[in-house]
Amino acid sequence: MNWQEVCEHPNLRNLPFKIELTETGQILMSPVKVSHSAYQGEMIRTFPKTGKVLAECAIATRLGTKVADVAWVSQQRFKRLKHETECSIAPEICIEVCSAGNTKAEIEQTRTLYFEQGALEVWVCDQMGEIQFYNINGILEKSRLFPKFPQRIEL
Repeated sequence: MNWQEVCEHPNLRNLPFKIELTETGQILMSPVKVSHSAYQGEMIRTFPKTGKVLAECAIATRLGTKVADVAWVSQQRFKRLKHETECSIAPEICIEVCSAGNTKAEIEQTRTLYFEQGALEVWVCDQMGEIQFYNINGILEKSRLFPKFPQRIEL
C-alpha cells in the first residue's frame, strides 16, 4: 500500500490509532493514551501564531510514511505542501510524543528520517512532558526557531 491508498481506504478512515507505513507498504498502528493526545494538544496551543501547526503530519521518508505527532511549518513551506497527501519535505519542526512502547532506537531513527527530509529541528516529548530539542548536529539547550517554547508541558 502507499499513503494515498491508506488515506482513501474505507476500513482505515476512523481508526483510533496512529497509522504509519513501512518502506514495503506494511501498515503500522500504534494506540495512544489520553495523556499522549493531551501533550499534542498543549503543544499545538502553545505555538506562536506564525506559520501552520499540523497535528498527525504524514511525511514521506526513505523508510515509508512517518507521522509526526505535531509539526510546525512556515507559510512559505506550507504553500508547497498544502495540497500533498503526505509531505514530500518535512515541516521545519517535527515533534514526537513518546509512548511506553517507543524505544530509544526507534525515536533516533525517526529523528534521522525527519532531518533527511529537511526538518530543521526535531523535538521529543517524553511521557512526563519533558521536551528535548534537536537539530541535525545533536541536542540543543532550547529550540533555535522558538527559543521561548517551554521545555516542559504541564497537563
